[in-house]
Amino acid sequence: MREAYKTQAEIVKVLRNSGFVSGERVSASLGVSRTAVWKHIESLRLMGYSIDATPSKGYRLNPPASPLFNAVEVASLLSTEFVGRDITWHDSVASTNIMAKEAARDGALEGAAIVADSQTLGKGRMGRRWVSPAGVNLYTSIVLRPTFPPTDAHHLTFVSAVALATTADEFLGKGQGSLKWPNDLLLDSKKAGGILLEMDSDIDRVNFVIVGLGVNLNMKGRMFPAELRNIATSFLERGVKPIDRAMFTARLYRNMEIWYKRYMGEGFLPVIAAWRGFFRSEGKPVKVACHDRVVEGICLGLDDNGALLVRTASGDTQRVVSGDMSEASQRHQ
Repeated sequence: MREAYKTQAEIVKVLRNSGFVSGERVSASLGVSRTAVWKHIESLRLMGYSIDATPSKGYRLNPPASPLFNAVEVASLLSTEFVGRDITWHDSVASTNIMAKEAARDGALEGAAIVADSQTLGKGRMGRRWVSPAGVNLYTSIVLRPTFPPTDAHHLTFVSAVALATTADEFLGKGQGSLKWPNDLLLDSKKAGGILLEMDSDIDRVNFVIVGLGVNLNMKGRMFPAELRNIATSFLERGVKPIDRAMFTARLYRNMEIWYKRYMGEGFLPVIAAWRGFFRSEGKPVKVACHDRVVEGICLGLDDNGALLVRTASGDTQRVVSGDMSEASQRHQ
C-alpha cells in the first residue's frame, strides 16, 4: 500500500501543471507498465482526483474543486529528504502519537510520519485534551532518532516550535504568529497550535522521539468547545482564506527537516536564537505553574538551554525548566 501511494504521488507530480501527458511518457518516467499507470489513475479518481483520459492525448489532471488532503497529495508536494517520505494515513485514530510510537517500536525509520484527519483521544502537554475534529485541521506525528543523550531531548521542542512558527509565517505573513514558552503557536494571543514530545530512551541513549503536532487550520469558532473559545483560535478565524492542509503539511515537514538538520549539525544556539525571534513575552509580567511551585514576576527571556528566566518581586532571578506559562493578561484563559 505504501509503495502504491508513492507511485500515485509521482503520477500526480508528472500530471500537475502539464496539460495532457501520454500514458507512454508517464509509464517511462515511473518505470511501470502502462497497465499499472491506468490502475493507479483509477485509484486516484476514487480518491477525488479529476483526471481526463483521451486516447490520442493521454491523461490530464484537472484542478480540484477544493484542496485534497491525503497521503498521495502530501507526498506529491514534498521537498524533503526524509521527513514525511514514509507516510501512514488514517481517517481517524485515537492519537497520532500513539500510532507513531507503535511504528517506531516496529522499526520505522527516522522521518516516518503519521497523519490523521481526526483523533478521538488527542492530547496536548500536561494531559490536556486536544480537540481534533475531522476535515479542518492537521494532526501529525513524526518519528526522530537523534544521536544525542536523553538530557538534550527537550531541545527538539524548540526545534519543532521554530519549524511550526516558520510555516505559519509562510501562510499568514511574517510576524503574524508568536510562540508561547515552550511550545505553543499563538495567533492574536490565542492558541492555534501545539507540540507534544514523547521519548523512548535508555539511560545513556535515545531510542526515538515522537514529535506530535496539532495545528488549528480551518476550524470555525463555533466548533471549539465553549471552554476553549476565549483561548483557542485557528488560521481561518485569523481572517485568512481556507488553508490547503496538504500544502501546509508538506511545508511543515520541510521546515522541520531544515531545523532538525541544523540542530544536529550546529547545536542548539541557532535554534534558540530563532525561537527568541517569535517570543513576545520578554519584559512582561508572567506566571508559571510548575510541578511543585508557582513562579511570578517579569519575564527576562530564555537562557541558552531554553529555560525561562523570571525576575520575582524579591529581585531574584528564577530559572524555570518546565511549567505552564501565562502572561498576566492571560491568567484566566
